[in-house]
Amino acid sequence: MQTPINHFKKALLSETPQIGLWVGLADGYAAEIVAGTGFDWLLIDGEHAPNDVRSVLAQLQGVASTWSAQAPAQRSHPVVRVPVGDSTLIKQFLDIGAQTLLVPMVDTAEQAAQLVQATRYPPAGIRGMGSALARASRWQAYPQYIHEANEEVCLLVQAETAEAMKNLDAIAATPGVDGVFIGPADLSASMGYSGQPSHPEVQAAIEDGIARILRAGKAPGILATTDEQTNKWLAAGARFVAVGIDTMLLAGACRQLAARFKGSKDATTTTSATPTSAGY
Repeated sequence: MQTPINHFKKALLSETPQIGLWVGLADGYAAEIVAGTGFDWLLIDGEHAPNDVRSVLAQLQGVASTWSAQAPAQRSHPVVRVPVGDSTLIKQFLDIGAQTLLVPMVDTAEQAAQLVQATRYPPAGIRGMGSALARASRWQAYPQYIHEANEEVCLLVQAETAEAMKNLDAIAATPGVDGVFIGPADLSASMGYSGQPSHPEVQAAIEDGIARILRAGKAPGILATTDEQTNKWLAAGARFVAVGIDTMLLAGACRQLAARFKGSKDATTTTSATPTSAGY
C-alpha cells in the first residue's frame, strides 16, 4: 500500500480557499462530530487547548472514522498545532499519524529551516527512524513509508510577532515551508495593541503579510471569527482560513438556548462576537 497522499497540501497550491474549523474541545468524540460537517480542514490545537499526544491521537482516530463514506479530497483534513517547535514533539505527532503540522511563534527563517529538518527523515532531515512503532506507517503496512513520508508532510508556520513580520519574506521563502499562518491576537499584542486585532495598523500588517506570503509562492492562512473578517482575508488571498472555533460555537449556542427559555436579556447574544483572543 502507498503512503496516503496529503490532499490538503496539494490543495494549498490551488487558488481554491480551504475552509477550516478550530478544534479546542480536546475530545475524540467531539472531533468525530465536527469532522462530518463539511470543513476542508480541522485545527487540533495542542498549544492553547488541553491536549497531549494521546488526546490528539484520539482526535485523529475520530476524524479518520468519518472518512469511509467520503472521497479523499472531500474529507476533513486534520492539522495538528504542536505546543512548541520542539523536534521531539514533532516526531511524536508525526508518528501518531499527523501529516500536517502548524508550529507557533516562528520568528526567523533559521527557525523555519530547523522545523523543516525536524519533519523530514534523513538525509533530508533529522526525524527519528521509528516507523515500526508508528500509526503513521500503519505499523509498516505502508512498506515505503520512510521513503514517501517526506513528500506528504505539510509544514505550516505561524508568524505572530513584529519580529516575524520583519522576517516574513525569508520565512515564507524557506524550502519545505508550505504555508504561513498569521496570528492576529499575538501580532496585535506584539505591535503594542493588546486585545485589538482589528486596529488599523494590525489589519494593514496582516494584509501586507498575506500579499508577501503569496509573492513567495506559499499559502497564507488565518483564523477569523466574523463573516466580515473572513470575507476580507479571503478577498486578500488567504488560502486556508479557519472560520470558527468549536468552543465558541458550543458556548454561544448554549447561552442562546438557555436565554431563550429563561427570558434573559442575553437571548440576543450572537455566536459571532469577536473574542479579544481570536487569531491565536
